[in-house]
Amino acid sequence: MSVEHLLDMPLLLVLFPIVAFLYASVGHGGASGYLALMSAFAFPMTFMKPTALVLNILVSGLSFYFYYREKNFKWNLFYPFALTSIPFSFIGGYLKIDAFYYKIILATVLVFAVMRLLGLFGKEKENLKNINVPMALAFGALIGFLSGLLGIGGGIILSPVLLLMGWATMKQTAAVSALFILVNSISGLFGFVSQGGTLPVSSGLLIGLVFIGGLLGAYYGSTKFNSKGLRIVLSIVIGIAIFKLYATA
Repeated sequence: MSVEHLLDMPLLLVLFPIVAFLYASVGHGGASGYLALMSAFAFPMTFMKPTALVLNILVSGLSFYFYYREKNFKWNLFYPFALTSIPFSFIGGYLKIDAFYYKIILATVLVFAVMRLLGLFGKEKENLKNINVPMALAFGALIGFLSGLLGIGGGIILSPVLLLMGWATMKQTAAVSALFILVNSISGLFGFVSQGGTLPVSSGLLIGLVFIGGLLGAYYGSTKFNSKGLRIVLSIVIGIAIFKLYATA
């Protein structure tokens, strides 16, 4: 996948920063969105996973900075998940998976992404509960493994867990998810590189576009920006990718 090939897909180059903007606004890195787009445009798997991880690191880092600056981060909500997710993310990143199973698992995870974007579950609860540490450790291991295996940060799974269990507010969830995605993506990338994987040089173009979208999204999202319309559009795009993944598996 060369830079010239990417330049021949102007729609893709427009959609990538939009995805970054949208996901960063809710404290996510956007890997599920990037993977959905790359799948829809028939990118090779060797390009998809490392590129999604690097873009995730960039955007989640921006998101965490802005949400932390607004004092939304809670350490006690982060560390139980991170303790188990980081090593399991490395394991997932190290493993190679057959294209058939990769598509099926990714499509299933993307279903959760669409549900999360449309607000079908994971609404903020009025009365918060103390976090259940053993349960959080178990969730962290599972989410971390899937993160490294698929090339995502796990925020689309962690966020609903925090909200449905009543452990965090929307803003706290965004802040915790951002750092969770950051450390998982770094761990997953190390796992990928350690087994001989390399980052495609042409992904540099996407990194630049995503940085702009992520920066704006993190800033406006941390100050109560409403991106409902973009959520719907992105959900449609991801929905098309889900259909394509299942159809071609």
